[in-house]
Amino acid sequence: MRQSQLFTKTRREAPKDEVAKNAQLLLRGGYIYKEMAGAYVYLPLGLRVLNRIMNVIREEMDGIGAQEILMTSLQDKAIWEATGRWSDEVVDNWFKTKLKSGADVGLAFTCEEPLTNLMREYIHSHRDLPLAAYQLQTKFRNEARAKSGIMRGREFIMKDAYSFSKDVDEHNEVYERYAEAYMRIFTRLGLGELTYKTFASGGSFSKYSHEYQTITDAGEDTIYIDDKKHIAINEEVLNDEVLADLGVQRDSLREAKAVEVGNIFTLGTKFSDAYDLNYLDEEGHPHRVFMGSYGIGPGRVMGTIVEVLSDEKGIVWPESVAPFSFHIVALGYEDEAVKAEADKLYEALNARGITVLLDDRIGPSAGEKFADSDLLGMPKRVVVSKKTIAAGLYELKDRKTGEVTTIAHEQLIA
Repeated sequence: MRQSQLFTKTRREAPKDEVAKNAQLLLRGGYIYKEMAGAYVYLPLGLRVLNRIMNVIREEMDGIGAQEILMTSLQDKAIWEATGRWSDEVVDNWFKTKLKSGADVGLAFTCEEPLTNLMREYIHSHRDLPLAAYQLQTKFRNEARAKSGIMRGREFIMKDAYSFSKDVDEHNEVYERYAEAYMRIFTRLGLGELTYKTFASGGSFSKYSHEYQTITDAGEDTIYIDDKKHIAINEEVLNDEVLADLGVQRDSLREAKAVEVGNIFTLGTKFSDAYDLNYLDEEGHPHRVFMGSYGIGPGRVMGTIVEVLSDEKGIVWPESVAPFSFHIVALGYEDEAVKAEADKLYEALNARGITVLLDDRIGPSAGEKFADSDLLGMPKRVVVSKKTIAAGLYELKDRKTGEVTTIAHEQLIA
């Protein structure tokens, strides 16, 4: 992409009403636009990042056999009444409205009920299990106070997956595959070293659930980390029994603030009970289906990456999610020689399937272009100028390390 054709523009200052670092930097870089509190537009650069995050999630979900679907955001009141979760006294952040017929509908805030109801059409025999379905769907939650930029909103995309198994033993095998896939996801997204499988309350379904918590001062949770085992315990369940179960000592744990970027937990038969979701075993006897739930917020992950990997100059995208791998900064693009050299490199990299943003703008100074490049945060910056042309070498900068080297055209392409 040519930067001169990008309709978004960088800005020196963030809006005064944004206090979260992720929102400030993403707004300044032209990655997002604030429609209203808790609702953001993903602009061209931001959507490229979000799609790359979701593609990593898709690859890992597909890799463990989950099947992607897309459910409706409009929710039937009757389906939710079966579990008692239509009531505002039980779920206080529903967005609800009415059809012209007068019928009540809600906007999805999660999907256990409608998906369990749907599976009554497809699960009948033990041969149908185990199975898992996932989606990347827009969810709506009427939060009293939207804050933390794209890390907590009223409208957001969620990857929610649900597993259906014959019994608890089969469920535990499926659950462990999700646990491993989640760590692969966060490692691929550049958050692996800062993200911990965190033991949390399992509620009425199991002894523990597991949150995936990333260390950041912007986090709302307190966790206690065992560095040797690379696991953590949520403050809410830190007690002697949990310490004994995990084989860790209280004095070996360190306290940290963290943000929950994903979670996995056992649902048991709560929802299959509500909808009579059964399967027949080999002898024809009916049994309840045993369920699990697995969530990740791609937008929350994107905001967390900005919170923990940015520096004083701007965003530092990992290669796996960056909107472009290379940012070619052409200084003096109005000069025919500079234009020809920058265009040649741009076309050569594109021909190799390498994503490139070319700063071909005429007008901004070298300092402005460098500041914008640091703010936008592409992994590699290549400078093309009269000086580099005279030397027969490009100036290559690694955004993460700040290391600057010189490299010939053939070496760069190779």
